[in-house]
Amino acid sequence: MKLIVGLGNPGSQYETTRHNAGWMALDRLAHDHGARFRTERRFRGDAAELDLPGVGRVLLLKPLTFMNLSGESVQAAAAFYKIEPADILVITDDYALPLGFVRVRARGSAGGHNGLKSIIAHLNTNEFPRVRIGVGAPTADAIGHVLGTFRKEEWPEVDEALVLAVEATLMALRDGVGAAMNRYNVRASPPPAPDGDEADAESFT
Repeated sequence: MKLIVGLGNPGSQYETTRHNAGWMALDRLAHDHGARFRTERRFRGDAAELDLPGVGRVLLLKPLTFMNLSGESVQAAAAFYKIEPADILVITDDYALPLGFVRVRARGSAGGHNGLKSIIAHLNTNEFPRVRIGVGAPTADAIGHVLGTFRKEEWPEVDEALVLAVEATLMALRDGVGAAMNRYNVRASPPPAPDGDEADAESFT
C-alpha cells in the first residue's frame, strides 16, 4: 500500500485558496481514476482507495485536522496500513516557488510549512517524498496570501500546475522519485533557501 496525502484545510471557505493546492491536486487524481472519497473517522480525514497500473494499491488521504495537525491523520493511516515513510508521498502548496512551478523532493525539512512540520513530528522522520506546487510569493501579508483565493487570471497556470503535480506524483510512484525529479524539476529554479534546504510555504492554520 502506498499513501498519497494532499494538504489543505477543510471547509468551503478554503476550497479554492492557495493553501489547498495539495487537496486540489489529490481531488484531480481521484477524479481521473474514478475514486470517491469518504470520511474515515479513524484517520481524521477523507480517504479513497484505488489500484494504479504499475503501482498497485494506493490510499489517497485528505486530512480534516486543519493544516497544523496534518501529522495526526497521516500517522493514523500509516499505522493502520503499516505504511513506511518512504511509501508516503505528500502534495503541498509552496509560496517559495513561482506560481505554476512544480518541484519533486525525496526528503527534506519542513522549511516553515506547518503541515509538513506536523507530519515530520508524527512520523519522526523527514524521509518521505513530496510534490510541491508553487502558489506565488506574497507581496505583503503572507497569511492573507496563502489563505486567499487565486485570482481569475492565475487559474490557467494553477490548472497547469495541478496537472503537472498529478503527473509527477504518478511517475514518482511508478518509476521512482529520481525519475520524477529529472522530468519535472526542469524549469529554472528560484534561489535556494538560506540553509541550503528546500524552501516550502509557511503555513498558518
